[in-house]
Amino acid sequence: MTAPAGGGSGEEAYRLAGVDLGAGHRAVELIRAVAAGAVRPEVMGGVGGFAGLISLGDGRMLVAATDGVGTKLEVARLAGKLDTVGIDCVAMSANDVVCTGAEPLFFLDYLAVGRLVPEEVAAIVAGVAEGCRRAGCALLGGETAEHPGTLEAGRFDLAGFCVGILDQGGLIGPQLVEAGDVLIGLPSTGLHSNGFSLVRAVLLEDSGVDLRSPIEALGRTLGDELLEPTAIYVRPVLALARAGMVRAAAHITGGGWIENVPRALPGGLGARVDTSSWTRPPIFELLSEAAGIGQEDLYGVLNMGVGMVVMAPAGRADDAIGMARGLGVAAVRVGEVVEGGGVRFG
Repeated sequence: MTAPAGGGSGEEAYRLAGVDLGAGHRAVELIRAVAAGAVRPEVMGGVGGFAGLISLGDGRMLVAATDGVGTKLEVARLAGKLDTVGIDCVAMSANDVVCTGAEPLFFLDYLAVGRLVPEEVAAIVAGVAEGCRRAGCALLGGETAEHPGTLEAGRFDLAGFCVGILDQGGLIGPQLVEAGDVLIGLPSTGLHSNGFSLVRAVLLEDSGVDLRSPIEALGRTLGDELLEPTAIYVRPVLALARAGMVRAAAHITGGGWIENVPRALPGGLGARVDTSSWTRPPIFELLSEAAGIGQEDLYGVLNMGVGMVVMAPAGRADDAIGMARGLGVAAVRVGEVVEGGGVRFG
């Protein structure tokens, strides 16, 4: 299967989930135009990277990213388990920040609730604090807002942002990538925090599977599987970047492989991916069957078992894989950088 960057595979999955892919792309273009008028001379780069960069002078940069947890929060609410989605919230931003080679410094969260229940708020923020510990950053503060009349009691939204710091000489990104570089995949812990509109549509609403039901293929309940926290890749990516073993990194989130891998590549280069080089967790096959779409269509929506892809020079790929495995991350060679754009699967 060959798909161009930003399109092709995944459209049917998005349609089933009620997500308008075309509207999303159009919104990004409109935002890019608006953001172009709100700049400072210290800003480096523009909209579209995994994180924003701003120069502090003397070769130092701040790197920032923001995100939320999306409709995975609704699964947490239905399951009555609120203490892990905070980890997801930190992971979504910290993993973006580290794609530049920056070390996350601090995180701030924003929590909106329909009705403020102190114990529930404490459980949610406990997850945020745990995420910060895993990312090695400080939980610097946050905001909790009660929204009666606009959010029903029990419903909530959670978002946050992460700021990191970087010496310019340690910056990684598309500008360093060359044809022949090796793609190394770092395994995901499942769905992470993307695709949950599809999950809720086909597993919970259409199929009516109970979150408390044990699923033989998963080896645990559906709720436990879906609420497995997003992996935080700060430690291995920082180690590889500081050792000069990676040139760029792509956090595989919304838009799956097709939209995120090209964000770590320069113009004129694409990726050839060997989908047989790793084993996909069973949740992806379960979701594919329930949705009635082929797994190949999900590469434009989900991480498919790899949550971070790093690009390593061919001569250092084995060393990079060994270093990641020494840190407890089961890294695997998943493809290579090739001439021509897009992502090609085989």
